[in-house]
Amino acid sequence: MPTVPDGFVAGVRATLPLLLGLIPFGLVAGVAAVDAGLSPAQAVGLSAIVFAGASQLATVDLLAKDASLPVIVVTAVVINLRMSMYSASIAPYFEALRRRWSALYAFVLTDMSYALAIAEFTDEAGDDAPDAADQPAPDGGADGSGHRWYYLGAAVFMWLVWQLATIVGVVLGASIPESWGVSFAVPLVFLSLLVPELSDRPRIVAALVGGSVAVAGAAWPLNLGLLGGALTGVVAGVAVEGREAT
Repeated sequence: MPTVPDGFVAGVRATLPLLLGLIPFGLVAGVAAVDAGLSPAQAVGLSAIVFAGASQLATVDLLAKDASLPVIVVTAVVINLRMSMYSASIAPYFEALRRRWSALYAFVLTDMSYALAIAEFTDEAGDDAPDAADQPAPDGGADGSGHRWYYLGAAVFMWLVWQLATIVGVVLGASIPESWGVSFAVPLVFLSLLVPELSDRPRIVAALVGGSVAVAGAAWPLNLGLLGGALTGVVAGVAVEGREAT
């Protein structure tokens, strides 16, 4: 009888405290999708395929405003650009495996799964630098399989919980009268995600510049205000960070 790898179980166990935030977020995503006019099947499909809370909410908000498809796609990509940095950081730990598993690793990558995995791997290596993976820790296994199972345990379990939470949100959203206007939950969730991130000057500048442009561009055609705010916010934050580094 096949047994579940210890690393997979450890990854699942590590995610449990994070469910306190993940489940309400998934509920809001489901409710907001239905409130924006998506059918239950469309809402669940969006959640299962995209699997990215912030970009899902942005997508739903733009769909509700009848934005064009290119604007919606570009906005979601810009919001998720941070995933490329996560991928570059965590890839060395899967060097021996990533050709066979890279698609699955990439699909289930989120802020939380990355944070859990990179903390676990660097702790094993006794060094905070990702390059320490060049000498795999004992728990990682000679071929890095321990790292693989820990990551998959955390990431896949969060994907499953997110889908269940979204489905519950879709059911609840479908039963809520339109007159209740539950769409107010979307900006509230974004604010709850934003405020804890305002920890230094570049991030504060990025938020102020991006938010100002988005508000000023609320009446722009094709709902380009949000995309313009995201792009200018990123540029402003990078510019301030670069100036501080010199």
